[in-house]
Amino acid sequence: MAATSALPTEFAPRTLARRTAEVVLLLAVVALIVTLAPGLGQVRDALAHASPGWMALALLLEFLSGVSYVLMFRPIFCRSMSWRTSWQISWSEMAAGSIVPASGAGGLALGAWVLHRRGMPSGHIARRSVAFFIIKSSVNFVAVAVVGIVALAGVGPDLSFWLTGFPAALAIVAIAAVLLLPRIGPGADPHPDAPKLARGWSVARRSVIGGVGEAVAIVRTKDPALLVGAVGYWAFDNAVLWATFKALGVDVPIIVILLGYLIGQLGGLLPIPGGVGGIDGGLIGTLIVYGAPVAGTAAAVLAYRVILFWLPLLVGTAAFWSLRRALDDPSSVSSAALR
Repeated sequence: MAATSALPTEFAPRTLARRTAEVVLLLAVVALIVTLAPGLGQVRDALAHASPGWMALALLLEFLSGVSYVLMFRPIFCRSMSWRTSWQISWSEMAAGSIVPASGAGGLALGAWVLHRRGMPSGHIARRSVAFFIIKSSVNFVAVAVVGIVALAGVGPDLSFWLTGFPAALAIVAIAAVLLLPRIGPGADPHPDAPKLARGWSVARRSVIGGVGEAVAIVRTKDPALLVGAVGYWAFDNAVLWATFKALGVDVPIIVILLGYLIGQLGGLLPIPGGVGGIDGGLIGTLIVYGAPVAGTAAAVLAYRVILFWLPLLVGTAAFWSLRRALDDPSSVSSAALR
């Protein structure tokens, strides 16, 4: 069976190896800057004295975040899928997300290809991919709304309205806008002779609107694995950043970490391999604005980003090769189980 030969070029082993090398090179450049650049002595000292115990906990928390991703993946795409298959696809997606730009969308594209190879209809994959992205992201927005309101009420450090209430209001508006999307309707069917761009726009519009509706319906099932997975993926990843601060002996209020996390992660939307520089700069800048110390924040975010890159890549690479072997064996996974 020519399953592996049909692998999209962006996920071919040679391409993935090149992207990995690019990200490793970028990380090496960052490491050299931190190691050699004048004025960064405090950052180097903080990293040199990091607590091994707290760093080990950060690694465990990142692994638990990945396990939560697996828990969330299966009930959204196919409840009859085996947990083994869900593990393989999920970790493969996370590995791809570590080295492909677009804030995790590249990983979802890999998962979509695998599911299609196993017989899942394209329309179902498109809608469920949108639903997955919305459910995964919504936890962060809900958290910012809740934590922002709590901080505005006076819990935690004294922060201005622009750092608490304003992000909370934006998060609420974003949630409402997504929930109202289905009201615009799927639109009319494009004419058979319509330009390719118009047909593509129609398909994308239907997938997004259908995906929002399915996301709401999936959440209403109150599937325990889904709820634990969605919240766990967000919570454990936040906890990794918290643990790296603790490893360096830097005390930052948890509210600051939670509020700075979403805004800082927006840097991952930049088309940079692995998000290197985008996420780092976004997190460091945002956390400093919220009052975190400069040197300690830079060191903690760098440690967090190294963990965020390497652990999913290493575990996901093993899952990806196991998945490729399964794709070569048509009897390993029943196509009917993925419909």
